[in-house]
Amino acid sequence: MTRTESALLASFAEYADAQRLVDRMSDDGFPVESVRIVGEGVRTVEQVTGRMTRGRAALTGAASGAWFGVFIGLLFGLFTAGPGWFWFVLISLVIGAFWGAVFGFVAHWSTRGRRDFSSVMTLQAKRYEVHVDQARAAQAAKYVL
Repeated sequence: MTRTESALLASFAEYADAQRLVDRMSDDGFPVESVRIVGEGVRTVEQVTGRMTRGRAALTGAASGAWFGVFIGLLFGLFTAGPGWFWFVLISLVIGAFWGAVFGFVAHWSTRGRRDFSSVMTLQAKRYEVHVDQARAAQAAKYVL
């Protein structure tokens, strides 16, 4: 990808507004390959979702392990004739949930209380700028009027 000189087309406080502008340009047939949405003032925001206990860690691990077990069971079930595939999936789900719970519990226990909460981390920007290649700046200017 080559870097070309770009011009600032518009600046927004919300990403959705920048996305709407680019979508409108795309719907109108503008070559959006020359458009970039640039987040300025990017920071991470960690939203705490709750207290993490050993029981919750085990439950979360069991859920993850169950999904992995179902996946493995379905793979083995492909090579099974008759109704036996259902038992492969069910047994794999139970085994996956058990080991997921064990690993979730042990992983939380091993932190010794240094992180007794769960959270979700996101990226946020102070503003979102829509840039367009300099060669298309005049053509794109009509979209911000």
